[in-house]
Amino acid sequence: MSGETQPVRVLELGSGVSAAYAAKLLGDHGADVVKVETPEGDSTRRRGPFPTDHIDPEQSGTFLAFNLNKRGVCLNLEEETGRNALRQLIVWADILVHNYSRLHALELGLDPETLQKKRPDLVVLSITPFGITGPYRDYCAEELTVTNAGGWATLCPKTHNDPDLPPLKVFGHQCGLMTGITGALTALAMYRDARRSGVGDYIDLSEQEYVASVLEGGIPGYSYLGQIRDRYTSRISAPWRTFQAKDGPIFLVCIEQDQWERLVALMGHPDWTELEVFADRASRGENQDMVNLFLQEFIGEWKAADLFHTGQKQRICFAPVMNFEQLAADEHMRARGFFLTFDDPVTGPIEYLGPAVLTSTGRAAIRRRAPRLGEHTDEVLENTRIVSRGDARESCPAGVEARRPLEGIRVIDLSWVWAGAFCAMNLAHLGAEVIRLESETRPDLYRRVRSVPPGMEPGLNRAGMFNQWNQGKHSVAVDLSNPLGIELVKAFIANADVVVQNFATGVMDRLGLGYEELKRINPKIILASISGFGQTGPYSRYIGYGPAFPPLSGLSSVTGFAGGGPEELGISMPDPTAGITAALAIVNAIERRELTGVGDHLDLSLWEATQVLVAEAWMQYAFNGTQPERMGNRDPCMAPHGCFACHGEDAWVTIACSSDTQWAKFAAIIDPSLANDARFQTLAARKTNEDELEEIVASWTGVRDRWEITRELQAMGVAAFPGFTCKDIVEDPHLNERGFIERLQHPEVGRRAHAGIPWRLQCRPNGVRMPAPCLGADTETLLSEVLGYDATKIDELRKKGVLR
Repeated sequence: MSGETQPVRVLELGSGVSAAYAAKLLGDHGADVVKVETPEGDSTRRRGPFPTDHIDPEQSGTFLAFNLNKRGVCLNLEEETGRNALRQLIVWADILVHNYSRLHALELGLDPETLQKKRPDLVVLSITPFGITGPYRDYCAEELTVTNAGGWATLCPKTHNDPDLPPLKVFGHQCGLMTGITGALTALAMYRDARRSGVGDYIDLSEQEYVASVLEGGIPGYSYLGQIRDRYTSRISAPWRTFQAKDGPIFLVCIEQDQWERLVALMGHPDWTELEVFADRASRGENQDMVNLFLQEFIGEWKAADLFHTGQKQRICFAPVMNFEQLAADEHMRARGFFLTFDDPVTGPIEYLGPAVLTSTGRAAIRRRAPRLGEHTDEVLENTRIVSRGDARESCPAGVEARRPLEGIRVIDLSWVWAGAFCAMNLAHLGAEVIRLESETRPDLYRRVRSVPPGMEPGLNRAGMFNQWNQGKHSVAVDLSNPLGIELVKAFIANADVVVQNFATGVMDRLGLGYEELKRINPKIILASISGFGQTGPYSRYIGYGPAFPPLSGLSSVTGFAGGGPEELGISMPDPTAGITAALAIVNAIERRELTGVGDHLDLSLWEATQVLVAEAWMQYAFNGTQPERMGNRDPCMAPHGCFACHGEDAWVTIACSSDTQWAKFAAIIDPSLANDARFQTLAARKTNEDELEEIVASWTGVRDRWEITRELQAMGVAAFPGFTCKDIVEDPHLNERGFIERLQHPEVGRRAHAGIPWRLQCRPNGVRMPAPCLGADTETLLSEVLGYDATKIDELRKKGVLR
């Protein structure tokens, strides 16, 4: 993008973080982004954190962090002058990003039908809580609503068995930001094909569906086993939890047996580790209370930082729960250049979290500070007026058929477990030909998980976890431990565009598949390396599973109930977050390659991909040197804002009032006298009396059905929604009507429900193209079609043990 003579033109509309972050990610890589605000300004201007106690819309940390590299325009869209200016900007744009509700978009002429008539070549990204079709399309929502509607909160936190504690929202705007990454990916990919075909598209991206698409084993657990996982469900592995070191909490997880054995050696082989009940993973999982008790005694004798480094040098996944002061001083993040300082004339120099992707030329730079309200209005409107009269956009080719945007791109998938698999799966959803190179001699961990339907023998093709995260791909069986297998991999890479891998740092080099070798084979190859700590830096060889990075990033330190300790997220969310971030980086690298003819090595770490989504908390530290407090499901700008128990077993409903008007409507339903109660008339008063307020709300919800509450409050414009389980998601009429739940025929497990694609298109095919592959199902076909091997050569490779 950044190398184009004419940068991609991105127009951003709306408020909050989802559209803003999608547009920022496009701006980071060279797009000319124009952000349109109404006179009251983006809502994040009033959210903070601020450098002082004074609320200054030009110094809100949340706004500044998510609006870098943009120009700003202020338009009054209630007036015809403002709407005319908006129409002018739409003519100028290549990509339009917005998070308006369906009804507001329709009012402004931003609906699919209107835009397709006026700008058929325009790529439009619409991010809404529930999508623009289906029964919930006009439901209003806040972040709290989405995290519950998407099923995440029901799984969080994983550290309590207290039924009185509600499902927990993770700090900040994780759902909106993750959906923003997905939006940037789909918009940039779609723009690629719109340039070729002259046919744009309207991307209907649902936040609920994105969250529901990353519930780890939740959906396959229900679909394959009938299990309804929740925050009380025990993990099958131990150890896997946060322990207390001498000076602070530290997280530990051991997934494989060899990691446990190294931990035993680190502890000096204590007698208790010889007991039969701790002999293997399954036994430790069944006796995890005892395992944790013994481990706490050992860990309690260590300082967290010392244990982290000592354990990691033995390839044991320890991770301290860092606060932001510790993060700011961390040598690894400093060595990788993750912090970028930009001198703002209003706030002075600010140290921002950098973009999550390291390319061969470094991180994307901060070219512009976030705009003041309306700062560039005259400049932009004059510029776009000239462009509109003599548009430099090339005329659209006639008679070219639109297609999935990555058709013609071949991806070699060398991934392992979730992060890399999720990256490659999303590339497949966008049309790429994704070829998994894998072997039964060391199959993917997810192929080995025993999540097979009842009555069916376990098998490498029957595991729900694998079949969920590898939809749309092909499989070639090749043994990487065989030198001839490595040569076969190289032959595929010579005929590919992209390689995705998430081996531990250094493994690709040891296999003879490092970037320098791949570049020699294919100078245009794009290698995406996804790892825990990145390919460089003091900790690059440390072991990193997804659950370790919320503690390291500070996200755990600010997630939890008021007065309680840091909490685990319930899902290994860093894995899909790094995966979708890598997919966006790959599409951007493909765009650069078409201009330069040169490939790239993309370095993605789970730590940094998680860290960038904690910018709201980081900005408080950057401004004031202070750590945000844990506040459970509460929000500094809304009250009531929580998850409340309803009639029924473990039944919950979320309610969020974002204004005094909404509270007044809600109060009139609970008790008309509350509308004039001085304790609750203003946000400040409600925050002061929040304990009493929540008691009143909980008394009202406790005897009512969660759907009855939802429908009543949504009818008056108050954000409310039940806390969904994975069963709710699979069976939900809205998600099924939108085609999100996929039930493709699989050759061994039949039709099972899987989470599908969280976006719907107007002009291109929708839906997953094919189920996950059986291991080696496409070996002969692809050896023939891609490499030109005949039957004799294929048979020879099979006899030599290469194809297995």
